[in-house]
Amino acid sequence: MLLDGKVAIITGGSGGIGQVIAKAFAREGSHLVLNSRTVSALEKTKQEIRDVSSLKVEIFAADISQERHAQDLIDFTLSKFGTVDILVNCAGVLGPVGLASEVDSKSWLEAVQINFCGTFLCIKAVLPMMIRKQKGKIINFSGGGAVSPRPRFSAYSSSKAAVVRLTETLSMEVSEHNIDINAIAPGAVNTKLLEEVLAAGEAAGAELAKAIKQKRDGGTPPEKAAELAIFLASSESDGL
Repeated sequence: MLLDGKVAIITGGSGGIGQVIAKAFAREGSHLVLNSRTVSALEKTKQEIRDVSSLKVEIFAADISQERHAQDLIDFTLSKFGTVDILVNCAGVLGPVGLASEVDSKSWLEAVQINFCGTFLCIKAVLPMMIRKQKGKIINFSGGGAVSPRPRFSAYSSSKAAVVRLTETLSMEVSEHNIDINAIAPGAVNTKLLEEVLAAGEAAGAELAKAIKQKRDGGTPPEKAAELAIFLASSESDGL
C-alpha cells in the first residue's frame, strides 16, 4: 500500500472529491482526519470508511477559513496521531454567480476566504511541524477558471488562480525541507458545485449550457483526481 501508516488531513472530506480521496487513501493504508463544517456528513463518511477499513478515522468539524479553526484542526490531529504526513486542501465553495458588478460583495469575499485563505491557513498551521521533521506532502485544488477567464464566476475562478500561485510560491519556499506542495485541477467533476451552477440558471451565462451537457453526459470521474492525489501523497512523487 502506497500510504501505509501515513496520517492525512483532508479538508472538505465529507463529500464530493474530498470524500472520494478519503476512501482512496484509506484503501492505500492511510489513517485519516476528515474536516468539513457539517458534523452529520463527517459522521456518515467516517462510518462508510470504517465499514471497509480497520484504519483509524477521526473527524473534526471546523471552518478552516478562520485561522484559529485551521490551527485547531492541526492541533487535534497531532493530539490523536502525533504527526501529520499529508494535508489535502479540498474544502471549497462556488461563491456567488453573476456579473461582478451585481453579485453580493459579502458572499464574494466569503468564497475567497474559504477557497484561498482557508488553503493558506491550513498550510501555515501544518508547516512548522513538517519543517521540524523535514518531510511532508501538501495537495491543493485549482481548476474552475484558474488557467483561463470564467465570466460570472469571478470569486471562484480568482480564488482558484490564487491557489495556483500560492502553491508554486510555497513549494519553492519549503523545497529544502523535503516538503512537496502541488495542486490538482480535477476537471469537470459532477459535485454539488455543478448543481449550484444549474440552480443559478441564466445568471451562469455561457457556463449554464456546459453544466447541462456535463450533467447529461457525465463529468470527469472523481476517482481520477483521487488516483493523482495518491501519487502526490506517496513517496513515488518525492521531489516533484
